[in-house]
Order: sequence, then structure tokens, then C-alpha cells
Amino acid sequence: MLEKLKNIGPGALIAAGFIGPGTVTTCTLSGANSGYTLLWAMLFSTIATIIFQEMAARLGIVTQKGLGENIREKIVNPALKAIAVLIVLVAIFVGNIAYETGNLVGGSMGLSTIVPSVPTQIWGPALGLIAFLLLWSGSYKKIEKFLMALVIVMSITFFTTAIVSKPDIGAIIKGLFVPSIGANDFLTVVGLIGTTVVPYNLFLHASSVSERWKNPEDIKSARLDTILSIGLGGLISMSIIISASASFYGTGTTIASGADMAAQLQPLLGEWAKWLFGIGLFAAGFTSAITAPLSAAFATTGALGFEKDMKSAKFRVVWMIVLAVGIILSALGMSSPTQLILVAQAANAVILPIIAAFLIFVLNHDDLGKYKNKLWNNILGIIILCVTLVLAYRSLLSFVTTLKGILGM
Repeated sequence: MLEKLKNIGPGALIAAGFIGPGTVTTCTLSGANSGYTLLWAMLFSTIATIIFQEMAARLGIVTQKGLGENIREKIVNPALKAIAVLIVLVAIFVGNIAYETGNLVGGSMGLSTIVPSVPTQIWGPALGLIAFLLLWSGSYKKIEKFLMALVIVMSITFFTTAIVSKPDIGAIIKGLFVPSIGANDFLTVVGLIGTTVVPYNLFLHASSVSERWKNPEDIKSARLDTILSIGLGGLISMSIIISASASFYGTGTTIASGADMAAQLQPLLGEWAKWLFGIGLFAAGFTSAITAPLSAAFATTGALGFEKDMKSAKFRVVWMIVLAVGIILSALGMSSPTQLILVAQAANAVILPIIAAFLIFVLNHDDLGKYKNKLWNNILGIIILCVTLVLAYRSLLSFVTTLKGILGM
């Protein structure tokens, strides 16, 4: 088992990718507003993510190509191929540009909670420059080890915060295994699932496993890596819900974000608890600030048919654009650049079910031989696909409502 644990790596990138400031904020709001009752949604999200990411990992190892390359090669019709490539470019590339600012600002908010004398406008660009140096190295192993370390940091900090908040164990078990949803909880459930089952992680995983494993016999190792790493990521998210629920549910305290929760924990749990949550928020933002540009580069170069080389000029140009926009907007103090976020919301509303459908499609291709999807893979995948279609519908409704409000319609 110890030998198998040494193979953990690509899955940690995925955990680092979906536990970002958006996840911390959504989980915080879930616990503060709904208590333990929506833990089942996070459990479902974690299982759904494991199912889809196992498919992506299997695809990457067998073909030694990313999801973008497989979509490009296995869709024969020229018109459909052009549409698929366009969807990947708009949704993954543009979407990650929009969210990169939030990643850097989220990480800087965690640091500002610990060192309030330094504003987020300084921390954001500083974190961006560190991410630049790490990505510029072009070393997958360095990036993997760095992100694994930050995932461990998140685990320790959020788990500890959950424990010291003295949660109700019985309520936790009920929230996990007895699904319930209140009249005002649906959008929170959508948020919990939407921040965990992340479309760009499918591209990141398919490409990253091919950097680590070269033989189909390694699929078992990749599967263990996926289950353990994403399972740990799900537990981290659940621990945030538990902390917020134990500390704030029913108290009337207004919690709008993870940064608010870090600040509010001090009078309840002591000075060091605020530090713990602040460090966890920093790690969540910084890990996503690295994985978002990286996944955008893998997806874009794959979809366009470019060489998959982390040191190539085209690969670097893609992630540099994503990172540069985040650095500039975080330096300007724009924590929520409205237009970019609107574009990302519109893209993600459509991209998740479409990318999920692409993934299931390519995993049923005869070229994969005995490694293509089994019947049970397809059944589970289609069930989750149906859920993502509901998410897409609700997200589009929310987008239209927001847009009408901005336009005064």
C-alpha cells in the first residue's frame, strides 16, 4: 500500500483544481445557511467527480493524449469538429481567464486575514508571479509536488478547524445519508455540485496522467490515485461545511464568503483558528491559480492540434494570457470583474454537460479496445450527465436574470 501511495499525484492536481475560493465560499454559505443538511450534495458531487475523472484518466493513459486531442481526432464530421473545438476554446480558455482573478484574489484574502497590513492588491500579483515561475519551469513533477503539498496544507487546516468547532456527529451522518432540500437550498446545491464537477479538470487529468504513466497496466494505480485524491478533496469541502454549520448556523451571523468566515472564527474559536482558516483559504486560491492556467493550456493546445509540450512557446502563451489577466485585475482590486464573470457563467452553464457528453462519446470509441467504457460506466455517466443538464438549465436562468438586472430590463 505504501508503494501504491507513492504513485499519488495527478489526482492531487484535480483536488487542487476544484477546491478554490468559489468552493470555499459555496461550502461556507451552505453550512452557515443550511447547517449540515446539504452534506449529501457534496457526497454526490465527490462520487460524480471520481466517476468522470476516472474516465478521463483512463483515456489519457491508454491514448497518451489529452481530452482535447481525442475530441479533435474522434469527431469525424468537420462541422461538428469545428463546433467542438470552438466550445473548448470559449468555455475553457475564456472561462479560466474569468476565474483566474477570483483565484488570485481568494488566495490573497487568506493572506490578508493573517497579515492585514498588506492589501490584497499586493498579495494577488505576488501570488501570480510565483505561479508564473512555477509554470515557466515546464516541469510537471515540480508542479505536481508543489500542489500536493498545498493540498496537504488544506487538509490539515480545514480538518482541524472542523474538529475544534465541535460539530454534531449525529447531524453530520444524517446530512450525508438522508437527502433533504429546503425551499431556498436549490441554488446552493447547484453551487456545491458545480464547483466540484469542474469541466476543465477533465482536460487537466487526461493530460497529466500521460505525464506520469505510459502503460495501460498503470490504470489501476491511476484509479487509486483518483479515488484517494478526489475523496480527500471531497472531505476537505465537507469539513468547511461542517465548520460553518457548527460555528454559524442559527446564530444570525452574516457570512458572505470564506474570507468573512476566517475573520469571524477568531472570537468563537480563538486567534489560531482564524490563522488556520486563513491559511486554508490562501492554499485553495493559490492551487486553483496554478491549475486554471495549466488546464487552459492543455485544453487549448489539444483542441487546436498543437504539440503537447509544457515548454513549448504555444503552450506557454496560453497559460501566460490566463495568468496575466488575473494578475492585472487583482492588482486593480477587481475581485469580481462583472463582464468576465458573466461570460464564464454563460460558458460553464453549457460546457459541463457538453464536455461530459464528449467524454462519454470518446470513451466508447472502438480504438480503446478493452479499455473503453463498460455498460455500468455509461449508465453512471449518463445519470450524472442528466444532473449536469439540470444544472445548466438553472445556471442559464440565473445568468439571464442577472443580465436583465444589469441592463435594467
